[in-house]
Amino acid sequence: MRAEVLYVAECPHRGPAVKLLGDVLISEGIPPVVHEILVADEIHARELQFRGSPTIRINGRDVLPDPQNLRPFGLSCVVNLNPNSASFLSPDAIRSAVRKAGQGEKL
Repeated sequence: MRAEVLYVAECPHRGPAVKLLGDVLISEGIPPVVHEILVADEIHARELQFRGSPTIRINGRDVLPDPQNLRPFGLSCVVNLNPNSASFLSPDAIRSAVRKAGQGEKL
């Protein structure tokens, strides 16, 4: 399983995203190897289909997909992806994505 955090330089949420992803991996009995990918410019953002920092991906798939493509690709910082929480991303969303990937399902 490949776990990634894509981010822009100086993103204040990068560290917490890496820790949260690592914690979820550990809780699921998976080695907490998190690949951090710096998205340096707009071209790189489009190539990666990057919609904001931080983006957590499991096996190349965004934990919070945007099926209607409402968020444009580009360099931006995500302020709050979980309106029901003070955190930027729900551990449950990550856990669900990890479990689906472990079962070979698409996220």
